This record gives sequence, structure tokens and C-alpha cells, in this order.
Amino acid sequence: MKKAMVFLASGFEEMEAMGVVDILRRGGIEAETVSITGERVVTGAHNILVTADTTLENATLDGAAALILPGGLPGATNLDSSEPVKEALLQQYREGRIVAAICAAPLVLGGLGLLKGRNATCYPGFEPKLIGANVTGEAVEVSDNVITGKGPGLVMNFALALVAAIKNDAVAEEVAAGLLL
Repeated sequence: MKKAMVFLASGFEEMEAMGVVDILRRGGIEAETVSITGERVVTGAHNILVTADTTLENATLDGAAALILPGGLPGATNLDSSEPVKEALLQQYREGRIVAAICAAPLVLGGLGLLKGRNATCYPGFEPKLIGANVTGEAVEVSDNVITGKGPGLVMNFALALVAAIKNDAVAEEVAAGLLL
């Protein structure tokens, strides 16, 4: 079974993290939440406590089909402050595997130079952080192995794009139909 890892930092956007996990699992993708705080329980941006599947120290990232960053504040900036997260993203990218971020979190990819020359999208106001990107304002942008999403109201679009990229369009369409989309 293909595996995707969703990183959780203090202040993450709960809808973006849990919505992605839910839709990936509906698509037959093993989705694992990874706390970057050192503790398995992570507090979201709206004070919802989530128990992550594992911590970054204990996670096996090698071979993951996708590394995914939910947005939220200060979640996105906390992700950007984590050197181990950034090292994992760079390794994933170099190996041609998917790196994905939604809402404010594409700022991490922009800071790493992974958006240069690519179409990308983000939450309004974060466009300057998408260094070198052609910021489109679309719901989702897929550019080779880099996927970006605009924000929480578009989490289903983002997650279905991930299902299509990890599995295929037919599986994404089947999941969408089951969700009545």
C-alpha cells in the first residue's frame, strides 16, 4: 500500500490535516500523521487536540509517496522553522516523490526554492512567500511532483489531487463520487 505522511506542527489547520488524511484513506492510501513537536498530541489552530500516529523522530519517511504540509497559523511557520522537516522535504523532492502544501504552508516550499518556475497557489496574502513561483490563485496546482492548495475550503480538491497523483484519476473520481462531489 502506498503511504503518505501528513506533518502536524503546533497551530496546524485541523480541516486541512484531517480532511487530507480522511480522503487519502478512502482512496486506499496509508495516511500517517507525524507530529513534529516531539509529543504525539498536537494542538491545532482552533485548539483541537489531535493524537498523531507517530513523531518525526520515530517516523519512517523513506519511500513515502507524499509528504504533506497542512497550513494554519502558527502551524505553517512552525513547519518552516523545523530543519528536520525541511531536510525531509528536500530529500523527497530530489527523489522525485511528491511534496505538497496547502493554505499558508506553501511558504515552506517557496523558502526551499521548490516552487521556482512552477505554477503554485496559496492562501491570499502569502503569495510573496512563494519565491519564484507563478502564483495562480487556483484551488489546486499540480506541477510534476509539487502540489499546492489554496485553503481550508478547498481541502477536498487538494486531497483528491493527491489521490490522483499517488494512485490515479479513476481512484480519485471514485472517492469523489462516494463523497457526492
